[in-house]
Amino acid sequence: MRIMYVSSEGVPFSKTGGLGDVVGSLPKSVKKLGHEVAIVLPRYRGNPEGKAIIPSLTVPMGRSFKFGSVIEPERSGNVNYFLVDYPPYFDREALYRVSNQDYPDNAERFAFFSWAAIELAKRATRAPEIIHCNDWQTALLPVYLKLQYAQDPFFARTRTLLTIHNQAFQGIFPRAVLSPVSLPDSLFNTDQLEFYGNVNFLKAGIVFADKLTTVSQKYSQEIQTPEFGFGLEGVLRKRTRDLTGIMNGVDYSMWDPLTDTRIAANYSPENLEGKRLCKRDVLREFGMEDSPARPLIGMISRLADQKGFDLLSITADAIVGDGVSLVILGTGEERYCRYLLDLHQKYPLYVGVKIVYDDRLAHKIEAGADMFLMPSRFEPCGLNQIYSLKYGTVPIVRATGGLDDTITEYAEPSKGNGFKFSRYVPEDLLEAVRRAAEVYRNQQAWLSLMKRCMGYDYSWTRSAEKYLALYQSLIAT
Repeated sequence: MRIMYVSSEGVPFSKTGGLGDVVGSLPKSVKKLGHEVAIVLPRYRGNPEGKAIIPSLTVPMGRSFKFGSVIEPERSGNVNYFLVDYPPYFDREALYRVSNQDYPDNAERFAFFSWAAIELAKRATRAPEIIHCNDWQTALLPVYLKLQYAQDPFFARTRTLLTIHNQAFQGIFPRAVLSPVSLPDSLFNTDQLEFYGNVNFLKAGIVFADKLTTVSQKYSQEIQTPEFGFGLEGVLRKRTRDLTGIMNGVDYSMWDPLTDTRIAANYSPENLEGKRLCKRDVLREFGMEDSPARPLIGMISRLADQKGFDLLSITADAIVGDGVSLVILGTGEERYCRYLLDLHQKYPLYVGVKIVYDDRLAHKIEAGADMFLMPSRFEPCGLNQIYSLKYGTVPIVRATGGLDDTITEYAEPSKGNGFKFSRYVPEDLLEAVRRAAEVYRNQQAWLSLMKRCMGYDYSWTRSAEKYLALYQSLIAT
């Protein structure tokens, strides 16, 4: 098969979250399974130079044309990357927003990118059989393909798939953007692009893409409900037969305590001495008390309500009072940044906080913590709970989305791989932490649980095979 992945971000060139990791990993796994793969990304500031394989690419935008180019950087992992270069749109300080404000021309930026990706595909000898789009930023691509390219025989057998990585982000813009992004006003109706008086890019993709996926089975069900649908639950229910949940994988070449070069000592289920050294290293890094008897909970997260920090702010004092330490790494909402820094000042020996994203520290926390806390209000997939399993760092999670799909409640003597709570209330979070701490005090039971966690396999190969089966079903239609 010939598959083209189109995304607003992808490792190693750009990343703000899990989308970048997925696009950096899934295509490589598909390539290893014997298929032709190309990845199309915007060329942002700081991306490498490369060969201009298309010096001029014409994209109609409203009543005018914009002229970009396509750069082919040096290969990474034997996968073909193509970067759409248009400096007025992409040579900026950040990918989507600055100073907590979205760029006002985001609609035009990513409409241009989506159309440019189609024009890039047309320059190939053969059309892609699958164009795999991701999130609202590329959700107009299926619309353009089915409208503006409907009579183009080159794309007669091309099918589109849209993956929803987080339905909370939809690309909602005023009706006036339709003309600048070259879409007819006739699409502004409740069955297509209209959304409470605005234009919704994600809704456009849901309506026009041939198939839909999201990043866990549980989340595919949740987004069809009012609680998690963010207004699109009805649109998704109409397409429920075309919606599939496929769990994200992880790249174990980067996340494996046996080979990780960022941690203080390597270790494996057969020899866990290195994990003890990693815990000491993290406590030292954060200036905290080194007490083996005191369990250490790690968190690496965006500091926001979605991630459960409203619950943590109510329960943190009780957690520390129970003899549990916390180490937290992340950036986000100012109120939570202030709260966590104050918490550190209150308990400097038992709470460590860094308001920054630091990949080196992220690896150290995964390796050095005893437990990893993810009390999310909603979590489409989650990756840190999967990393944590590999590192023998027992997850404590809320039973939502991918967290619920990957973590099963511990039960003596040999069941489960973590601790869960269902109701989004502080009392239940605290109770889950206390259950974990109680098992931790039984070192024989805890050692057995750690080893069991490390035996789980969430490699990308398994997920890639599920995507390939879906691609095949699309081509057969």
